[in-house]
Amino acid sequence: MGYLAPECFTSSKARKESDIYSFGVVALEIACGRRAVEHTEEEGKEGLVAWVAQLYANGRHFEAVDSTLNMDFDEQQLERLMVVGLWCSNLDHNVRPSIRKAINVLNFDSPLPELQTRITMPAYAVLSDQSIETSHASLGSTIFLPR
Repeated sequence: MGYLAPECFTSSKARKESDIYSFGVVALEIACGRRAVEHTEEEGKEGLVAWVAQLYANGRHFEAVDSTLNMDFDEQQLERLMVVGLWCSNLDHNVRPSIRKAINVLNFDSPLPELQTRITMPAYAVLSDQSIETSHASLGSTIFLPR
């Protein structure tokens, strides 16, 4: 859980854009030193993608950087990794880039994409006590992820 794209829950179908979502989550894990879903998280604490997206929307995405790096990193490289991670893990599969576009940004062959700073999220399936619930959320609200 945490790597599956939202459309896999709503349509039960995976597509190439679903793999891009997973790639984005892994990129964010590398940058942040945190798992996509932490089973020890406090109740109501958002998952990795929502957390980084919230910080990015407020211009504070470097606060999500892995603390074990002790602020010893190339800011441009890490920013690209985080922005590509967010771009790839967009909840709207139509907005996600191709892997070629993502790699070009990571290699500094293309400029950083401009990401929306406020994203309204579609209904999202949440597994809870063997039942499925849906929730509408937006950045700034609690975003529920499968447990």
